Amino acid sequence: MSSKRYKKALELVDKDKAYPLGTAVELLTKMPKAKFDETVELAFKLNVDPKQTDQTVRGTVTLPHGTGKTVRVLVFAKSGDAAEAARAAGADYVGFEDLIKKCQEGWADFDVAIATPEAMTEVRKLGKILGPRGLMPNPKTGTVTDDVAKAVKEVKAGRVEFKVDKGGNVHVPVGKLSFGPAKLVENARAVIEAVAKARPAALKGTYIRNCTISATMSPGLRLDLKEFANVR
Repeated sequence: MSSKRYKKALELVDKDKAYPLGTAVELLTKMPKAKFDETVELAFKLNVDPKQTDQTVRGTVTLPHGTGKTVRVLVFAKSGDAAEAARAAGADYVGFEDLIKKCQEGWADFDVAIATPEAMTEVRKLGKILGPRGLMPNPKTGTVTDDVAKAVKEVKAGRVEFKVDKGGNVHVPVGKLSFGPAKLVENARAVIEAVAKARPAALKGTYIRNCTISATMSPGLRLDLKEFANVR
């Protein structure tokens, strides 16, 4: 059963309309608020078959104004220099065999894991544990790198990862309602452009079927992506 607040928000939405990004964000910020700072998210429905390896959509994007969330970063580093660089850059957890053992025991109190290529020889053993949780370091997303300091700083500054799910959907957070319209629009624009750029080369025809923006407790607003030149 929908809450009174949700029903009031729904009254502001025209289900048959596709909104320009700026208009949609303005509308979101005017909807009845929850008692917490809601996360704003973009949801894409893509015309891809994720089962085909040449139609996988995955990437990262740095949000100009961050996510509004404190990101806990773990770094697997075998060498002392890499470990020291990670700590200096602000990593929350740094280690090697000790952290691998903790993860094997079920610990996963972090949001992003980064590893050096050298450390990956052992970290690979955690694939079945971290993989399903979306926490496995991956060269494609910049989380397997020799420059761990740079990776830590980027993640802390608001770099987010996106990946198509089995249903052809991509969900990406773009900030908190408290950011205000201007910052949310800039963050959302960066995400839309990044997802558009990740279009598989093998794909023919339409790529993004539709895209909606919503807050945690709000209805979704369908976006009109015509203002984005590279979206098709």
